Amino acid sequence: MRRREFITFLGGAAVWPLAARAQQADRMRRVGVLMRIAEDDAGAKADVQTFQRGLEKLGWTAGRNILIDYRWAAGSDVRAQALAKELVELKPDAVVAYGTAMLEAARRATRTIPIVFTMVSDPVGQGFVVSLARPGGNATGFTSFEFSIGGKWLELIKEMSPGVKRAEVMFNPVTAPFASSYLHSIESAAPSFAVDVTGAPVRDDADIERVITALGREPGGSLIVVPDTFTDVHRDVIIALAARHRLPAIYPYTHFVISGGLMAYGPDAAQMFGRTADYVDRILRGAKPAELAVQQPNKFELVVNLKTAKALDFTVPPTLIARADEVIE
Repeated sequence: MRRREFITFLGGAAVWPLAARAQQADRMRRVGVLMRIAEDDAGAKADVQTFQRGLEKLGWTAGRNILIDYRWAAGSDVRAQALAKELVELKPDAVVAYGTAMLEAARRATRTIPIVFTMVSDPVGQGFVVSLARPGGNATGFTSFEFSIGGKWLELIKEMSPGVKRAEVMFNPVTAPFASSYLHSIESAAPSFAVDVTGAPVRDDADIERVITALGREPGGSLIVVPDTFTDVHRDVIIALAARHRLPAIYPYTHFVISGGLMAYGPDAAQMFGRTADYVDRILRGAKPAELAVQQPNKFELVVNLKTAKALDFTVPPTLIARADEVIE
């Protein structure tokens, strides 16, 4: 059940005169969308629907005054490079890039076509923009997490399972080059919760099974999964193994919990796509990416799966349930 609603991002969007909107909407526009996961992914489908609904509310209807070309990288950075080039060759008015690897691929393909990115960690530190306030270049958009959230993940794990003594932080170092910053944040918070923290780099399903199996052999283990295209694509494997070894685990996105994960804390990816539609609209109406500030999440969501907790014999504290934005029963 939904406990709170997200605040809709307005971002100071100008109120365009109806005549001007109609005039601009008469010309068919084109937008390329580079998705980091597979087309049949349920979470991705929801994100796309939210994005298109957002555009429709702003006067852009697919097939009438806008063409939207989707490309799906299915977790492959190599495929992303080819797909980004393919989209750029279509000469779109803007490109939407979902995730760090997709943004990197889009920027390699073009430095002139406007790019709106979403769910990207630390775009300044990774060199994608000059600053959040004045991004410069041809890219702007929406960040996903502050690295300091790592301490919050550890706090929630400890609240869910007070006996936790160890935490493995899972990520793929290739698809999440920023993961060390999350790990550092979690390590900094660890002494306050009497938890030993170690990084768990993984590159394939065999690595995932090895890490989780070893973690489950001793009592007091827990799993923290950081935002990462790889772990997103492989979430079913991670969730199933965590359940098999009865490990408390926390994930960065709600769709992990919908897929059976124990709990998640982070921004709502679908809501972020709604905000992305606003920036695409503004660019199609003449705004320059260099002048549109990079926006940070304005609301975070705590989601708990009571069905999974029961199957794992975890008693969810009433205080945790009371704070949850959504509880899956």
